[in-house]
Amino acid sequence: MKQRDDWHLTDELDYEHGRGDPFAAAVRATRMPMVITDPAQPDNPIVFCNVAFQELTGYDRSEIIGRNCRFLQGPNSDRTAIAKVREAIQAGHDVDVDLLNYRKDGSTFWNALYMSPVRDKHGVVRFFFASQLDVSERVEAQNIINDQKILVEREVARRTADLSAALHAKTILLHEVDHRVKNNLTMIGSLLRLQVRTIDDPSVAAKLNSMLERVDALAVVHRQLYQSSDIARFDIGSFAEGLVSDVLGSSGRTDITLDVRAQPLFVDAANASALGLILNEILTNAVKHAFADGRSGHLSLVVAGGDDHGTITICDDGPGMPSARRTRSIGTALITRLARQAHAEATWANNNPGTCVTITFPQIEAQT
Repeated sequence: MKQRDDWHLTDELDYEHGRGDPFAAAVRATRMPMVITDPAQPDNPIVFCNVAFQELTGYDRSEIIGRNCRFLQGPNSDRTAIAKVREAIQAGHDVDVDLLNYRKDGSTFWNALYMSPVRDKHGVVRFFFASQLDVSERVEAQNIINDQKILVEREVARRTADLSAALHAKTILLHEVDHRVKNNLTMIGSLLRLQVRTIDDPSVAAKLNSMLERVDALAVVHRQLYQSSDIARFDIGSFAEGLVSDVLGSSGRTDITLDVRAQPLFVDAANASALGLILNEILTNAVKHAFADGRSGHLSLVVAGGDDHGTITICDDGPGMPSARRTRSIGTALITRLARQAHAEATWANNNPGTCVTITFPQIEAQT
């Protein structure tokens, strides 16, 4: 004879004692609180409860049998969880929820309820079997964790707001400093221009003009820093693209063709002034020496980024710069010193014809 499924043995459950059914005997004897309800009766009443269930709830068997399980609910029971149980009963499927239940003395406990339908051989739901487990300590511990999490999140939000306010204030302060430096450099440039007009010696005037160009380059750096919302990073790519146009524009040379291939490339804002002066020195030297005496030609500027280093290459098609003159040049010495300050490197190469100067420097990622 084929052995019957233990769940189907409940078909023979005697509501009073469950005699002769080993499954019913196990339910009756287990230490886990359990009940069986009969959906065929009005309001799906409890038809069996074990001793563990009585001890958990504080009710006697006579106070339990014949009642719907909702008598354990109270004012703070979760209506959403209760609705989930109700829907499972109507659909005839199992359900697993945590419910806040009330004992006979009014005290509460968190009940980890598991309920499952018991069907006969025709698939008809004959009973609902429900096990309970007091998980109050676990739920209370989780509630404490959740409360602590909320407190931590509030503190983090408060600190974040404080830091954001401090960063905003710092940004405003730095922008104000850059703005004032830019204004002061512009004023110095104006004074130098007035002074140049009074000098008759061409060599002295040329030196002052060179100094004026460097002051102008610094002013452009601080103008871009002032206009940027990112106080930690400086877009040397867009700066170089704008500077080469400014240098050619101020020189009045329309016979020099320009080829610019630039991309946004970010460096530490602390290195912006040094790199700006280096680029200005290279570009002004190219215009003065590669295209001297009205010689026309071609000037190119390429900005490229790598994994952690960027490069800016400036090439001309002039007669080239003799190595001896490069060694004793004030501009070359200035570029070398500034490159060390910005953790960069300047290299010269023959462009056949002309000269190429490449600046290699550390780059940093833009903020997203």
